[in-house]
Amino acid sequence: MPRLSADTRHTIRLEVNGRTMEAEAEPRMLLTDFLRHRLGLTGTHVGCEHGVCGACTVQIDGAPARACLTLAVQADGAKLRTVEGLAPAPGRLSVLQEAFRRHHALQCGFCTAGILMSLDWYLAHTPGPSEAALREFLSGHICRCTGYVPIVAAALDAANRLREAAFRETGLRDA
Repeated sequence: MPRLSADTRHTIRLEVNGRTMEAEAEPRMLLTDFLRHRLGLTGTHVGCEHGVCGACTVQIDGAPARACLTLAVQADGAKLRTVEGLAPAPGRLSVLQEAFRRHHALQCGFCTAGILMSLDWYLAHTPGPSEAALREFLSGHICRCTGYVPIVAAALDAANRLREAAFRETGLRDA
């Protein structure tokens, strides 16, 4: 078996936000660095680099994951969704992003991308979360600016709007 050195590069091919993307990465390159420096997707932030702060959260094959704890080679062949993929169309915000805007749920914005990616997944799997459940879920994210009050308010607002939209859609189908 050939011996790999640290400077050996591998071609990494991913589906990112619905587009196939490919670039080379060293074996020890983190997914955060790959996204930012090889693919030019700078919405994923690098915070603690220990998986504690949550700023680097992306969705890998449909589940939230810390990109600072994932090697790019581990994601080869995966489907990734980053904060750049939340908007339904250019110039439009998702329901969750719009709720964050409406409730002023960000200040410096550093943690926001990771929180949005986690909440996007959570609200898709928990359509009617309580405030307590949201606070527990968000405990894996560190925000030093907002105190979480507007973040929780935005998440509850988005959950209500998503439920209403699902109800309208279901009601229209049944008519």
